Amino acid sequence: MGRRAAGTLTLLSPLLLAQAKPVLVPDVSQRDIEIVYSFTGAELLLFGAILYPGGRLPSDDRPTDVVVVVKGPTQSVLIREKEKVAGLWVNAGRLRYRSAPSFYAIASSRPVERLVDERTRAIYELGLDSLQLSPASNAPSEEQGRFQEGLVDLKRRAGLYVEAPRAVEITDDVLYRARVTIPARVPVGRFTAETFLIRDGRVLAAAVRDIDIRKSGFERFVARAADRSSILYGLTAVALSVLLGWTAGWIARRT
Repeated sequence: MGRRAAGTLTLLSPLLLAQAKPVLVPDVSQRDIEIVYSFTGAELLLFGAILYPGGRLPSDDRPTDVVVVVKGPTQSVLIREKEKVAGLWVNAGRLRYRSAPSFYAIASSRPVERLVDERTRAIYELGLDSLQLSPASNAPSEEQGRFQEGLVDLKRRAGLYVEAPRAVEITDDVLYRARVTIPARVPVGRFTAETFLIRDGRVLAAAVRDIDIRKSGFERFVARAADRSSILYGLTAVALSVLLGWTAGWIARRT
């Protein structure tokens, strides 16, 4: 009987250890965002609670940190590098990335580089310098780094890549919240809001919530038409352009 009990405890020990870890209960203020002609952006509130084993807070003074990452759907991106030749700017090189996030925003209670080491940041893609962009060629690492810096800079200037250290507020070591701005030029698709609980340089818990951003009304009709019937959409666009040009010329002649 003693051996069987010991064996049962051995089998259950991983489960007991798993239950001894904190659990994140996250949520977002908007699960669905509709883009219409008047869309100027949105502000997401990401909030939640940290559930500790037995409801007891850590007894020591070591801080508990929270990092929130909002990612858009991945896309293939071609980056071109320009070089000045004989006074003219020409394309000197290019590099394609197979899976660059179309949108990336990270908010944290403290700067991420102070929370975890470089390896952990790379595993969880915590920070713009830790994104795994999957280049489509075997270019030298120096060249890849140069193109990646260029891609991140372009996305950052467009408001699509954002870093906000100290933007996560933690109340009584239990409740947290952060705000992330969604720009007007955001792409549509399925977004994810990932929350990480970090302590002593380790990720103790993680949770994900989905966010759908889609076009609505006439914008949705145009987008679906362009996607499903690209040839007919192109011919219609050309016909409308010709018709509008002819109408403008007719009005000019009449006046």
